[in-house]
Amino acid sequence: VQLQAFGGGLVQAGGSLRLSCTASGRPFTNYALGWFRQAPGKERKFVAAISRSGGGTVYAESVKGRFTISRENTKTTVYLQMTSLKPEDTAAYYCAADRRPSTRTASAYMSDYDYWGQGTLVTVSS
Repeated sequence: VQLQAFGGGLVQAGGSLRLSCTASGRPFTNYALGWFRQAPGKERKFVAAISRSGGGTVYAESVKGRFTISRENTKTTVYLQMTSLKPEDTAAYYCAADRRPSTRTASAYMSDYDYWGQGTLVTVSS
């Protein structure tokens, strides 16, 4: 499956931004999907994930209550709605697909993801 993320940009602290990631090449519902981010000079970290069915979500503690992941299967797209943005949210954001068969769970572990899109840069100014 091919993934393409977009929607990044420059936003002031306290603002909002919505990232999108479209998938092509394989049935979209075969995959759980996740968002990860990597700040300059730091390792890539988990942000949020959603199960194949869409009924299960998991979030990093640092974004819980501020970010919402969702998926629209008819558009083969996963979204990350980000609100109350902070300068520490500045990073390149990556979407990823997990092909494991579970339909109800989503993983926070990078090693569970098989396919990755290119990053989209989010910059939050103070």
